[in-house]
Amino acid sequence: MSTQDTFISHLIELRQRLMRALAAVLVIFIALCIWPGPGVVYDLLALPLMQALPEGTRMIATGVITPFMVPMKVSALAAFMIALPVVLFQAWGFVAPGLYEHEKRLALPIVVASTVLFYIGVAFCYFFVFGKVFGFINEFAPKSITPAPDIEAYFGFVITMFLAFGVTFEIPVAVVLLVRFGAVDVQKLKAARPYVIVGAFIVAAVVTPPDVLSQFMLAVPMCLLYEAGIFLARFVTKPPPGKSDYRAPSNAEMERELDRTDR
Repeated sequence: MSTQDTFISHLIELRQRLMRALAAVLVIFIALCIWPGPGVVYDLLALPLMQALPEGTRMIATGVITPFMVPMKVSALAAFMIALPVVLFQAWGFVAPGLYEHEKRLALPIVVASTVLFYIGVAFCYFFVFGKVFGFINEFAPKSITPAPDIEAYFGFVITMFLAFGVTFEIPVAVVLLVRFGAVDVQKLKAARPYVIVGAFIVAAVVTPPDVLSQFMLAVPMCLLYEAGIFLARFVTKPPPGKSDYRAPSNAEMERELDRTDR
């Protein structure tokens, strides 16, 4: 088989994987639109804010189609997050045949751990951070002000916070990978603690609202997760020179790959 034919076959497989991932997201999105409905999904997302606001307060929509578009966007976001394991499984199915056994042993746990940690970060933000931050802002606001948050602005705020906390909870994975590939060692990571702490508070100040509470609630987990990464990195070391676990594929493996490509 020529190089061009192999490249085209990989493109065809990539297209099939992408279509399956998109189909999973679309099916879940349609299901959410049927039941419980985009409005209910948005109400669940807005629940931490509504609980912190004074009784009787309602959110507003300043755009003509905003009351329709924002709940649909929230449903699409929820569908993608629910379907994320399927999306990552399709990505893994496309990449895995080209990996060696030692790479598979490392990649699969990293993918699973990254997914779980991202979910934990989003859940921590929704169930813990939102309630504390919104309550603090409501108590701090002058009593002469009647809050009326815009639903589109709230959706943008939620996306930013979810991404910030989801990516933050990936720090242990990043630290382990840096040590595994020999970019740094544990001693250098320990020596970098003061810089990491300062950097955590700077990042938290940039991505969170301008209040001290939310900055602390992002910066402190970043520091703790960095320490967790250092602890886990002690059990992961770079293979010594000349003793790498790299293994060339056998003839049988090459034949299986050619047969899979031909199909």
